[in-house]
Amino acid sequence: MKIRLCYSSIRPVDAGDLIENLNDILSKARDFNAKYQIYGVLYYANNAFFQCLEGEEEILNDLMQRIMQDPRHHEINVFKAIEIKRIYFKKWSMKYVQKSSKIDLFFQQLNADGFHPSMLNEDVLPQFVNELLQEEQTKLRRKVGLHQRGINPYL
Repeated sequence: MKIRLCYSSIRPVDAGDLIENLNDILSKARDFNAKYQIYGVLYYANNAFFQCLEGEEEILNDLMQRIMQDPRHHEINVFKAIEIKRIYFKKWSMKYVQKSSKIDLFFQQLNADGFHPSMLNEDVLPQFVNELLQEEQTKLRRKVGLHQRGINPYL
């Protein structure tokens, strides 16, 4: 049975470099998801994650258990899984959407000052997932700077 499983979590203050964390999460998710035919979206803003996954129930339940052990996620809130007839995020093994004014507006309608996943409930979750479905995918940039320039010291 195919399901949609969504959760939100808080990123711990001491979780290390944000860009490295996001790159690692997206890289591992895309590899795993492609192998197991899982699709979905990851949204990050205001020190919080929201992820919506679509695929086979057994695989997603096992994956959720691993996510719950990941130290990059605290205060995990798993929403009720729903059965789906088709995959809505079929284009993406893991779509990434960065902080967006449209998402902020969505949460302002819920009387929140920007993205606060604690404001989500079963009633508004489908609308929020639809907003993420319509958002453009964001390409995460690699870190640049003195230590990330790719300079070969032997040339």
